[in-house]
Amino acid sequence: MRQAEIDQVRGLRLFCDMRADNFAELMNAAKFESFPKDFSLINEGDLPDFLHIVVHGTIEMFCIHGEQEITIEIMQPGTTFILAAVIRDDVYLTSARTLTAAQVLMIPAQVVRDIFERDVAFARAIVNELALRFRGLVRALKNKQLRTGSERLANWIFHTSLQQEDQKRFKPAISKQSLASSLGMTPEHLSRNFTFLEQHGVKRLGKYIIIEDPIALKAFAKPNSLID
Repeated sequence: MRQAEIDQVRGLRLFCDMRADNFAELMNAAKFESFPKDFSLINEGDLPDFLHIVVHGTIEMFCIHGEQEITIEIMQPGTTFILAAVIRDDVYLTSARTLTAAQVLMIPAQVVRDIFERDVAFARAIVNELALRFRGLVRALKNKQLRTGSERLANWIFHTSLQQEDQKRFKPAISKQSLASSLGMTPEHLSRNFTFLEQHGVKRLGKYIIIEDPIALKAFAKPNSLID
């Protein structure tokens, strides 16, 4: 693992305030792995062996029950999973797979728990991270329960566009199926909602999403800081 990547991990809020010797112990125990697209990283029901940190690429957290499958969260570089299971030494409640080729830093779960017990700053950061994840899940629940499918899609387009260099034309980083699942709808419903949003300034052109009227899109989406 290159020093630049170690520095990137050190800069994450989970590790930035912990003691240098304890951080070094984490990094010495960690391993840096590269995975191809569509690789299964963890399975729900298994006990955690590692804390995973996404360094490059995109990871999908998902669950399967019978023939039903849902996307729980899309993990971007700089995020960790699944911290709660690691700290509790309890089974994973979700599975994870790569949506793109990815590089993941894997820290042994027992080492994380050992340092959690003796590094106050690290323990405080873990509690804060778990609190942020809880609040994120509440926001996601509100989004799915209080908005229609077209409103959820409109807000996803609006907020995703703000992260792009070209805010009026971008290509989603995830597949149509993963996007639909993450928004709580089928691919067919996603297509119908895209068609509906044409009257609110959005259209699809091949693999790209084009925002022709950002003001109309925002007026329909009604972004809400208590949800988004």
